[in-house]
Parts: sequence; structure tokens; C-alpha cells
Amino acid sequence: MCASVPFADGPSVSSETPEPPVPQTLPDPTRWTAADVPDQSGRTALVTGASSGLGAHLAHVLAARGATVVMAVRDRAKGERVRRAILDTGVPGALELHPLDLEDLDAVRSSAAALADRPLDLLVANAGIAAGAHRLSPQGHEIHLATNHLGHFALTGLLLPALERGRDPRVVTVTSGLHRLVRRFDPTGADPRPHQPGRAYARSKLANALTALELDRRLRAAGSPVTSVLAHPGMARTPMQDGPGSLPARLVVRLLVPVLARSTEQGTLPLLHAATAPGLPGGVLVGPTGPVTRTRVRYEEPSRLALDTDLARRLWTASVRLTGVEPVAATAR
Repeated sequence: MCASVPFADGPSVSSETPEPPVPQTLPDPTRWTAADVPDQSGRTALVTGASSGLGAHLAHVLAARGATVVMAVRDRAKGERVRRAILDTGVPGALELHPLDLEDLDAVRSSAAALADRPLDLLVANAGIAAGAHRLSPQGHEIHLATNHLGHFALTGLLLPALERGRDPRVVTVTSGLHRLVRRFDPTGADPRPHQPGRAYARSKLANALTALELDRRLRAAGSPVTSVLAHPGMARTPMQDGPGSLPARLVVRLLVPVLARSTEQGTLPLLHAATAPGLPGGVLVGPTGPVTRTRVRYEEPSRLALDTDLARRLWTASVRLTGVEPVAATAR
């Protein structure tokens, strides 16, 4: 999660009754720690953004539990340094580097094609960008939406056949608590207001939440073995917070992060739970709870806008049109 200045986003554009909250019959996750990550031997996990921050630590823990981890990275040299550092700790699992540029849909297609023939047990859509001046992707989409949402939407869709050949396959989409600040959202991604990095980031994280929940509904309707869940780290110390941004946002980061932000290890805990907890049902959002030095995980209810099924379907349709990828065909529900 990137620290940012709160903003008002106007009234919601949709009023469909949201789905019920997470069922209370799920086991209490607050006792769960990283020590409870089960053996991952024989499993193959693809982690995007694995060259730094949460993604790097997640790759380390999964490999330490025996998984083969495909580290999907944009900067190969940086990724290789991280890979070597993890291997030097003596992890039993294997670590592979794989090039992935999420902001370019042509590159996403090429990257997915190179992985499509092997079974995949876990996909963690973790990579993301925050802050920065307004710019467009090679396909002409606002860069936060392109990288954080559309790139992962296409990657997930293209790799679903590989996931369906996996063992207890799961897609974990990393969102942010900032998705709750969004009050108005055009499913085409259009925003006529002047560019504001914090708002663009939060909107892309709402798109992540909407899509992951819609993916879960479609997977269940299709009888797929793949489950789709959500996770967010809370405020965590990651390289994302070192990026460019407005002066107010940088001041907030400088003042709040040292006091309120969790370590990378603590911030990764909800992602680890979402990725490895046995029997976790689709549609769950896993977040952090407790003091920053003694983080535990909990199941949360997404925002009302994230639970809006009509908005999710419209975003899904727009994303299919913008990417040319249909992850799961619509089925009668």
C-alpha cells in the first residue's frame, strides 16, 4: 500500500445491493503466522513484482517452504540480484527469473505464452506502481490502470488454462486499503478530472478488487478448480513509497511511514495467508490486524463499491475489450 493524501471522490455511480460479507463460519485466522505456511514442495508459484518489497519476501518464503517460484520481473538484473540473495540463504525450492512488463499488453502476451505449457499452482498478482506524472501505456491507457489492473487481468486470463492443470490452484490479487476511498468509478477507466497520482492508484486498486471478486464468481459458475482471493498488506515499508509523487504525498510518507508502516515481512503476512492457507474459499479478502510489530491476519469485507456486481460485470466487459483477453466466459447465473 502506498501512503497518500486522502481524497474525496464524489458519489458512487452504482447502487446495486452488495453481496453479503465474508461468512463468519471461516476459522479465526488471527492465530496464523508465517510459521504456519504449509510445505510447498511440488508446487509452482508465479509472483509478479518479485524483485523487491513484498514480492521478493513472498518469493523467499515460498521457496523456503520448497516451492518452485517463477519471479516475474521487469528489471532482469535487479531480479537476478534478488534471486541470488535468496538462493544464498539455502532455500530448498527453485527460483526462476521470467521477464514481465505489465504496462505493455504485447509484452504480457509474450510473457504468458512462454509459461502456458507448464502447470501452475499459484499466481500472485502483486506488482504495481504508485504516484508519478500522468503518462500512457503503449496501448494508450493511463499507466496505473494499465500496470496494476489491465496487465494482471490479461496475464491471469492467459494463464488460467495452466492454473487449471495445477494442484489446488489459486489466484491471489493484491489490492490496497485505499480502494475504500474511491466513491466514483467509470468501468472504462476514464476520469475527466486532472491527474492525481493517489486517486489513480486507488482507482486501480478498486479495479483489482472488483475483478478478483468477479473472477471468483465466474470460476465457481464455470466449475473451475481455480479459486480467486484478495489480499492487502496495510501500510508497509516497500520501495513503492520511494517513488515520485506530489509534495503533500511525500510529506505524508516521510511523517507516517516510520511510525505506522509495517515491515516488509509483516506486510507480506496477509499475502502469504491468501496464497497458502489450506481450504481458503474464493472471494475472501485477507488483511493485516494488530500492532505493526505483531501483525496477524484477518478476513475483511471489501468496500461497498468493490462488492457491486453490476459494476464488476461492466468493468470485466471493458477490460476484455481493452486487453483482447477473456479470462472466463460469461455463464448463465
